[in-house]
Amino acid sequence: MFRLPIRFRIERSKMQKKTAAKQNETIIGITALYCRLSRDDGAEGESNSIANQKKLLAKYAKEHGFANTKFYVDDGYTGTNFNRPGFQQMLEDMEMGYISTIIVKDSSRFGRNYLEVGQYTDYYFPEHNIRFIAINDGVDSSVQTEFDMTPIRNFCNELFARDTAKKIRITLRMKGESGKPLCSKPPYGYVKSKEDKDVWEIDEVAAEVVKKIFKLCISGMGPAQISDQLSEDKILTPAAYAAEKAGKPYKGKPYNWDHATIGRILERPEYLGHTVNFRTANKSAKSNKRIQNPVEKQMVFLNTQDIKLNPLHERKDTIGRSRQGRGNLRISVDGKGVNFE
Repeated sequence: MFRLPIRFRIERSKMQKKTAAKQNETIIGITALYCRLSRDDGAEGESNSIANQKKLLAKYAKEHGFANTKFYVDDGYTGTNFNRPGFQQMLEDMEMGYISTIIVKDSSRFGRNYLEVGQYTDYYFPEHNIRFIAINDGVDSSVQTEFDMTPIRNFCNELFARDTAKKIRITLRMKGESGKPLCSKPPYGYVKSKEDKDVWEIDEVAAEVVKKIFKLCISGMGPAQISDQLSEDKILTPAAYAAEKAGKPYKGKPYNWDHATIGRILERPEYLGHTVNFRTANKSAKSNKRIQNPVEKQMVFLNTQDIKLNPLHERKDTIGRSRQGRGNLRISVDGKGVNFE
């Protein structure tokens, strides 16, 4: 077996070590430049834009000798929680020991939940030997000060987020009580008008499917039978149809209709031309989890949409039903309004 002379083996070993060291330099010791902007922050001015944050952070890093920089960006994500893709990627790199320094424009860009922010700045970063710098706040964890304003500043950031959320809730409440639809996406079969987002227009393809569902129901078929029929006819499910319209791949079974979906379509008052607001609510001010509102907290506005996909709308008796929450929500189209049972 041929073996290289010892001096060549030593040189090769040195080269391998140098290559490995160079590779480690690009991984370990990263200076993380973190940028965040939520939709609510847009009101604070152009200075908070992602482009300006990147410019500020890159300039600071260069002037203060921070090398091996990497941007982590969350555009359009709230600071009241840390469920953000950019932050989660940065957290993974922190767990791997790659990051040595984190630089943000100010503490509010990092987060607006003062308890969770404090957990990172007071415990997590010191335990992982990570230096934290908030430029505009004058915060640098490597510099000890007699009186640290960081906890107070973090609390003020959360108060700002709470105040903003409260104003948004008031605005949405006023909009919902006026009868304008609050849903971000209209029900399957409708699309938002380009001229007026509070008005729904018919989606020709999906509307035909909705009409077919109601006709099959009138003929005596139940939700399970209807779902089997649609699957057999190879009609795209609402999720698969939405993916196709958006030009995105659909990972599930595109024709696998579920009887629960059929049941929800048959029960929706929107197909009678009505609007239902406040179906759900946030579990708490700090949680994005939605919970079902009881029917007495929901509001129904009759005949708000001109286009009706439910062929039963021509009947004059009580026809729409929603079994969500406590009791049944019965909707009358004779102009007498909404009754609860």
